[in-house]
Amino acid sequence: MSSVAGIIGTFDDTSAYCASKGAVRLFTKAAALEFSKHGHNYNIRVNSVHPGVIQTPLVAELCKDKTVRDRLLANHPLGHIGEPVDVAYGILYLASDESRFMTGSELVIDGGWTAH
Repeated sequence: MSSVAGIIGTFDDTSAYCASKGAVRLFTKAAALEFSKHGHNYNIRVNSVHPGVIQTPLVAELCKDKTVRDRLLANHPLGHIGEPVDVAYGILYLASDESRFMTGSELVIDGGWTAH
C-alpha cells in the first residue's frame, strides 16, 4: 500500500510521508523484477496501490472543517471522496487471476486527483 503522495507531492508539511510512499513505489518495481527472476515462472507478482483521499474516521474528522473539506473535494475531478470499498475492489483485482500480466505496476485509485 502506498498513496497518491508517492506519485505527486502534497502540501502541509508532508515531505517525509511523501518520501516514504515514493519509496514503496520504487521498492515495488525492484521487488517485481527480483521476484520475476526474468521469466522463470515463479508466479510472484508485486504491485502497489495508491489511494487518494478515502472516507476513513480520520478523513471524516478532518472534513468537519469546511475549508479542509472543500479543498479535498476540489482536488477530486469525480467530485467526491473515495470509499474504502473503492480500494478493496482494486486490491481484489490485483489478487485475482484477472491481473495475471501485471507486475511492477501502480494502481492509482484517486478519483482523478493525479490526473491534474
